Amino acid sequence: MFTGIVETIGTVSVLEKQDDSTSGGGGTSLTITDCAAILSDAKLGDSISINGTCLTITALLPPHPPPPHTSFKVGISPETLRRTSLHALTPSSALNLERAVSASTRMGGHFVQGHVDTVATIVRVEQDGNARTFRLRARRGEAARVMPYVVEKGYVCLDGASLTVTRVEDGERWGEGDEDGEGWWEVMLIAYTQERVVMGGKGVGDEVNVEVDMVGKYVEKSVRGYLEGMERGGGGVLERLVGRMVEEKVKGMGLGR
Repeated sequence: MFTGIVETIGTVSVLEKQDDSTSGGGGTSLTITDCAAILSDAKLGDSISINGTCLTITALLPPHPPPPHTSFKVGISPETLRRTSLHALTPSSALNLERAVSASTRMGGHFVQGHVDTVATIVRVEQDGNARTFRLRARRGEAARVMPYVVEKGYVCLDGASLTVTRVEDGERWGEGDEDGEGWWEVMLIAYTQERVVMGGKGVGDEVNVEVDMVGKYVEKSVRGYLEGMERGGGGVLERLVGRMVEEKVKGMGLGR
């Protein structure tokens, strides 16, 4: 679990497509440097958010005690490469990093799992005084899975950073959207944030990992279960809801028994 408050920006120092070492696991691996500040209490097996993707530390470098360590390695599965923007990383790429929450962590952002829901593309960047507004569109064909959970003034996690949605156009499925009918949303980065997250250096055409607010998913599931339960109880859901409202109104007017 993470908060979406980026602790530091690391740098990809080594990217191996086929890492057959124990720490590489026989697949793709990343070695990340410029992050000693968050490695003082790190241990092998710890979870860490890398551009919003929860990955496991498989090696701490240099490997021999005593600390401090200055770099670490993670392995990346084929599924993660398909579902995130990590497939586009190259040596020298910058990465948002955040350690998993602890009992003493202040919840400055929102609850983030590090499970990427989709990859969005930046389709517009506009300067607004000293702030910058980014417009994003979900990967083609995946808007229906994420747009219901993107709400104005709500949270969204972009490359691991907790940001506030400033505007939403849901698309033709839910309203009026862009020419593709799949909608878009916008976030604004103040000057301070631009210097402390990787998105501040991105532009039109760049990809961003997206995780929507998981609270919305739980609320939707609970409401759906409630409505389905009413449906199984007999009668249409709408009919039962209207009937209950009318009954309560009648009682409030003193006309009921």
